[in-house]
Order: sequence, then C-alpha cells, then structure tokens
Amino acid sequence: MADRAMERCLALLRGARVLEGEALTRSLDELEAAILVLAAGKATPAGPCAVSVEPFDPDEPAIVLDMAGYLTGWNTAASTLFGYTAEEAIGQHVLFLYAEGDDDADIAELFLEEGSDLIEVRRRKKNGEIIGVRLALSLLKDDHGEANGMLVHVSPIVQELGDQDKVRLHARIIEDSDQGVLITDSSERIVSINSAFTRITGYAPVEAIGKTPDLLRSGVHDAEFRAKVRAAMRGSGPWRGEIVGKRKNGDLFPQSVTISAVRDGEGRITHTFSLFSDISVHKAAEARVQRMANYDSLTGLPNRSLLTHLLGQALMDARRTNQYGALMVVEINRMAAISDTLGHDVASELLCELGRRFRHLLRDADILARIDGSKFAVALPQIDRRESAASVVKKMLAALAVPLVIEGHNLQVSANIGVSVYPEDSSDAASLIRCADVAMAKAQESGGGSFLFYREQMDLRAKEDLMLEAELRTAVNEGQLELHYQPKVSLRSGRIVGAEALIRWRHPERGMISPGVFIALAEETGMIHDIGTWVLEEACRQIGAWRNAGLVMPPVAVNLSARQFDRRLPARILAVLDRHGVLPEQIMLEITESLLVGGADNVVAIMNELVAMGLALALDDFGTGYSSLAYLKKFPISTLKIDRAFVVGLPHEESDCAIARAIVTMAKQLRQEIVAEGVETEEQMAFLRDLGCDQLQGWLFSPAVTGAEFERMLRDGDRLSVARAA
Repeated sequence: MADRAMERCLALLRGARVLEGEALTRSLDELEAAILVLAAGKATPAGPCAVSVEPFDPDEPAIVLDMAGYLTGWNTAASTLFGYTAEEAIGQHVLFLYAEGDDDADIAELFLEEGSDLIEVRRRKKNGEIIGVRLALSLLKDDHGEANGMLVHVSPIVQELGDQDKVRLHARIIEDSDQGVLITDSSERIVSINSAFTRITGYAPVEAIGKTPDLLRSGVHDAEFRAKVRAAMRGSGPWRGEIVGKRKNGDLFPQSVTISAVRDGEGRITHTFSLFSDISVHKAAEARVQRMANYDSLTGLPNRSLLTHLLGQALMDARRTNQYGALMVVEINRMAAISDTLGHDVASELLCELGRRFRHLLRDADILARIDGSKFAVALPQIDRRESAASVVKKMLAALAVPLVIEGHNLQVSANIGVSVYPEDSSDAASLIRCADVAMAKAQESGGGSFLFYREQMDLRAKEDLMLEAELRTAVNEGQLELHYQPKVSLRSGRIVGAEALIRWRHPERGMISPGVFIALAEETGMIHDIGTWVLEEACRQIGAWRNAGLVMPPVAVNLSARQFDRRLPARILAVLDRHGVLPEQIMLEITESLLVGGADNVVAIMNELVAMGLALALDDFGTGYSSLAYLKKFPISTLKIDRAFVVGLPHEESDCAIARAIVTMAKQLRQEIVAEGVETEEQMAFLRDLGCDQLQGWLFSPAVTGAEFERMLRDGDRLSVARAA
C-alpha cells in the first residue's frame, strides 16, 4: 500500500509541472494530503474502491471519504447536485469539489475540533457554478472501532431573498405572466397593469391607468352579477368566476377572473388586484365538443340525444298546461338508391335541403332533428288536438311531392311517417320516439308516401317480431327447419317432371310454420344468408341420398334471395354441388323480379356464369312485380312461373284469363318453359293446358310433401290424369 501511495505522490508531482494558477494550487493540495497519508503509513485507494451509499435517502446527496479525503462512495442525488457521475467522482480527492479560496481544505482537522460535525462551505459543480452547501459529517469505523472513513450528507443552502430582490423578482413575475394583471387603488382607479393586460385587451398603460375597470365592461351581465364583483373589490372576500369583457376594438371575450383585496396593517383596503385569462379558445373548443355531442354534423340539426333532452323539457311544459304533444318519425325513401346512383355528395345535399324545407314548414317552437341516416324526427310540443299533428304530416308529405334540384338532378322522394301522441301513447320522450318509430315501420309496409298514428297493437306486433326473430335464430342453429318438395307435373303426360324445394319450420311449441310467416323477417334481419345456404345444402344432400338409393331424380328448384346474389354465389353453389356429387342440371335456381329491376351488369354476369355451369334459371311469381320484356330479353332465363294470383280466377275472371294468355304467348315467343303455380281445380288445369302451358304445380296434384313421400310418389309412378280435363 505504501508503494501505491508513493506512486501517487510521484504522479502528482509530474502532473504539477505543467499546471499553473488555480489548477496548480489544487494539485499541490492533493499532493500534500497524499504525503500526509504516506507519512502515517496509510494508503489511498488505488482506484475507485467504491462504497455504496444508496441505502441512505436517495433524494439526499451523500458521499463517502476515506481518512485521507479520497471519495469511495457517491450516490445518485450527489450526481444530480454536482453534475459528476459516480464513475467520474469515485477515486478522486474531495479537493476537486472545492471552490477557490476555501479554507476548509484540511479534511482531517474537521474531526479534531470537538462538535464540528455540521459546517457550511462553498463547493464547485462540474459546470463551474459555485454553490453554498451544508455538510453533515459522521465517522465510519471498522470492526475494531477504529475510524476508517467518513459519511458526508450534503444539503444545498438556499439563500433567502432580500427585500429589494423580492420586489424586483415579484415585479418581473407579474410583468412576464401570461395572465392579465389589473391593480386598482382604494378609489377603484387603475394604478398598474402588466403587458399581458395590454395584449389581451388592447389597452396600453397610458390608456388604462387612471380609469376604472368599467373600461372593460361588456354590458352582458346584469346588475346582480356586477354587484357580486363590486363587493369582492370592496373586501367582501376573494371572488372567482367567468366574466365577459370587451376589448379596445369592441370585441367581446370570455375571461376567467380572480379578484382579491389588499389591506394595510390596520385592515384598511389599499388596493385590489384582478388576475384574468382570455378563455376564448377554451370556450370555442368546449362549444365544438358540445355541438359534436348534440348536433348532426351534416345538417346542423339536433341529433337523437339533444332531441330526447329538448322533448323531455317540452313535455314538462305541456304537462303543466294540460296540452297535447306529438312526435313524428320521418323515414325518407330511396336515399340508398340515390347515393349509389348519383353519389354520396348528392344524397348528402338532398338531406340538407329536405331539412331546410321541413324547417320552413314548422313553427319556431317545434323541434326538427335528424336521428339517423335518412330519418328525421319532428316534435310538436304543444298542439290543441290530435288532428293538428295529422295536418302537419300532410304538409310535409305535400312538400315532398315538389321535386328538388340537386347539382342539376331533378329529384323527388317520398317518406313514411309514424306519429305518437302525448299523453295518450306515452308520457316520456324516449317512449314517444319508440312508439313513433314502430308506427313508421308499419307505414313502410303500405309503401311510400303514407303515415300512421301509433296503436298499441303495433307495439304488440313489433314485440312478436322480436320474439320470432330470436326463435328463428334458434331454429337455424338447432335444426328445426325442414325441406318439403312440391311436385311439378307435365300438362302433356301428367308425369312428375320436377319439384320445388319449399322450406318449413317445425316449431317445438307452435307446430309447422309456413315460410310466409318468417321469410320476410329473415330478409330484413339478414338471416336469409344462413337459411339460403342451408336450403341449398339440404336439397343437394337429399338429391345425393335419392341417387344412392337408385332413384332417377328430376330437377329440383331452389329459391334464391336477392341478398344471396353476389360475385361469390357461383363458387358457393359449385362447392355444395361437388360436396354432394350433384350434377348442375339436377338443380334449377328460382329468382324473383326484384332482383332484375336494377338491371345491373354484374347481375347479368353472375347469371351468365351460373348458366355456363349448367344450372337453369326460372323467374318466379312473374307478373306481380315489374314485369318487362326488356329484362326477359336481357337475362338468361329458361322458365317463367305464372303466379297463383293470376291462376285463382281462371277460367272465369276475364282479366286473369287475359293476363295468363299474354304471359304464355310472350314466353312461347321467347322459347321459355311455362309453369303455372297454385293450380287447384280441373277447370284451371284445362284452361292452362289449352293455352299451351307446359307444367303445373298445386294442390290439384299434390301439396308440398316430405322427402320420403316424394320418393314414394316417384317410385310408384304417380300421375295426373290430364284426360279428365279435356
């Protein structure tokens, strides 16, 4: 150890040769300390033989020295205070922290004087800054009780400001503050303002000092509010709040204000100061948030949330005055078609124009809101009688009869309107909206341009539909659906030449449910996708089973929903056919006229792809929709089915006879096969056969039967006796 101490002395001597000034002085001081250690036979640390001080308070700077003054410990807080890392500090003599002119360099003598374990000194930080610190020193001892080091806790000394310094500092803080500062004397005359006051209000000191705070008065607040502010200025106590002020240019602006009085030693008010901030940006942002939460972004009308709130307030007033109130839900028709055809911008502008047109028809007290994509609501808070609501509805429907010109397009739309009345239908806003919605949905069933008042029976029907929807989902998942098969017979031979697969629902409690009850609900809810997939899968499975049983099976017709008709349909059908080993010619796809009305090119492409696969297409319920020769020429349809609505009156109803004759003649010209549905009498059969109809299906021959019964009919060769109708 002595050798290492000698080596350190020599290194310090060599280093001192090239130093001068303060650096030389500090090097010589270190050399002196090293010589003292050498003389005492003690060695300094040859390197950073560190002692951890982190177990002490990590927020209080602490260092550890050996008895020669070399650093052996340095915590994180010491690094923060002095700027040196532990790696930079440990191993150096404590003198490297001393400021020039310090007289406490002999660290050993600190412990020779009785009770001198707390001293105040100056120290130098890494960046050269000189700071005052307070040192708390305590000896560290080894196992034999001998002193082997010292622990030094370092606390920065905060110098208290003098009175003049305080005045200068406070004045600087006030001047540089972002808040406006206004100081008045006991006579309420402005005696001082800061630069933020000028920036916010526009008034320079020469324009404001000597005036009263009424300089900023906006005239917005009432006398009671002004009295509260004036009372705070006269010492009633601090006041905080929001005030609308007026700038020099006349603009009004909201401000957040704090007012307090200053008293002298005897309690008299000498001055009053006001701190204020311009909160225009905050208020504007708050208004935007409120608008986004309560108003429709497209039309600027109240949304459903605000409608419910305003309607609730209006109903309270109506309750006090014993008046009626009404709520209308207005569904605009054809908006989706307009958006798809002319673009979203045209549809959006149309909705805005409809909002303006409706607003023009209503009273100022009436509430107009947009509550959904193409759905408006109108609240009539006070009406004399129920009929007053009907009068407004008729005005709105009449307004829709006038075309609107949007971006050069002459557009006309219709609407369905449901009306609920307070207090008959409900006494709260949310229920009134729901009742009007139910009535509107019922009006939609009657077509465009109609309205209905809510009736309790409608609600019962809506609840039944919800229950039926839940039960139908269960039916799909739990295998309650069945396929029955109604035979198609030839009017020439009387033999079975095909069948139509018809879905049935075997409800565990209600028994057999026909598709007329649930198919429309499945279309509306989207469950038709799952049901349609199941029907095709089950029909192909049955055809495969009949084939395996050695039965020669005629084509089976499967109904397709327009919702199933997309680009993936051919691939889905092909996968099912392959899975069950069914040939394409064993399946006929029946579609309805609603699919063809649009005449879209993609529909034609899909149909052509299906026909190219070997599938036949039949047009179901022909004559009940938008029958047109144009699409009969355009689409690859091989079979027309005459709807039962035109068969029931044959051969006695002249109009039914004329329609049936026209359909058969047209189909023959287009070389299409003709099937008549719903044939129940021999007279109907004879008339259709004489017209040249190819096939019939109906109760005259057989209702829809189970797969097992249809198989028996085929094996037994059941036939329709066409000779009896001759």
